[in-house]
Amino acid sequence: KELAECTSLVYNYLSKPDKSVSVEDVVLACDAVDAAINNNGDDSKLVLNQLRQKSHEFGRYQLLVKLLKSDYDAYVKTAEFLSPSRIPRGELPNVQDVAYVPLSAAVGSEVEDGTAETKNVATVTGEDGQPLVADCTLEELTYNDSPLDKLLLSIFRNLVTTHTGGVKSDIPGIKGLLAQGRQYMTMELPEGVTYEDHTKAQHTMVKNTLGGLMTPVLPPFYRIFMSGIVPKLGTDYDGKQIGPWFYAPWLTSIVTPTFFGFLVGPSKPNRRSDGQRGGLIVEKCKFLQESGCKGLCLHQCKLPAQEFFKEELGLSLTVKPNFVTQECQWSFGEEPVDVAQDESFPKGCLVGCDSRKIMAGRKSSDVLCM
Repeated sequence: KELAECTSLVYNYLSKPDKSVSVEDVVLACDAVDAAINNNGDDSKLVLNQLRQKSHEFGRYQLLVKLLKSDYDAYVKTAEFLSPSRIPRGELPNVQDVAYVPLSAAVGSEVEDGTAETKNVATVTGEDGQPLVADCTLEELTYNDSPLDKLLLSIFRNLVTTHTGGVKSDIPGIKGLLAQGRQYMTMELPEGVTYEDHTKAQHTMVKNTLGGLMTPVLPPFYRIFMSGIVPKLGTDYDGKQIGPWFYAPWLTSIVTPTFFGFLVGPSKPNRRSDGQRGGLIVEKCKFLQESGCKGLCLHQCKLPAQEFFKEELGLSLTVKPNFVTQECQWSFGEEPVDVAQDESFPKGCLVGCDSRKIMAGRKSSDVLCM
């Protein structure tokens, strides 16, 4: 009987039309989850109560997805109102525009609209009057690299050395890679070459490195079976794209965490901002945490990754870092906004950035951080 009731609960959640989902529906689902948790003290019905709890948690997630699809602004406000006091941030289907509020600040008090601590950015003013982006104040994450992570990082670092003309570092691990990247980004340029030109060189370096990491075999396979690009067969359709196939964004988000953890750390699939599958949330980006540099994030991760997926693999990608939490939302199949027009991407350098100190006084160096 209990199993039948839980099945009915799940069906009711799934069958509710997207546009009919309201904030009240999500709150009621939260109440149902809390009620199931409170009943877990009865040992005789523990398994049944846990099953009911999981059913309501699943349903709550589905309601949030439906709200995300139908009304993004309402979803963001609902998520900010209920998370983290009633819904853990990690259980939201998308967090890219959801303000971060520490659990200690949320418990015991309602967070009203506009009172959440931050969005994607907190700005301060530097000594020279220029805007700076506040550093992340959350506890640093310790990354446990697997043997595969260590192997991929070693290959990647060797490729970076090749594509930067010999830039190396004796520092081990990810910090050594970032030292290579920082050295290349802040290098003294020949006369007549600007740092704006050099940002394009950085993008090319990263794209060549990613291409080398994927080997000559994987990109053609991806273009055909994921992006729907017709291979060269001597026909009129050669090179034409009839995809991406419907499964490409979702399947890419499933595979990516295994092979890019060495760069960004733990990640998991979630939903894009349109509510569709194909999202990936990096829980606390290793690249950003260890570098503390917005320029490296922008020119040696975000922009070249977007360009590589579009140009080499045939699939659009949007990468949106959150400098408050160091989360990063990857949305496969979503067209990126030009960074100059992206209001969510802050202007200025991070307060504690070592690259800014190296570049102090150099002409046109501000393009490194936009």
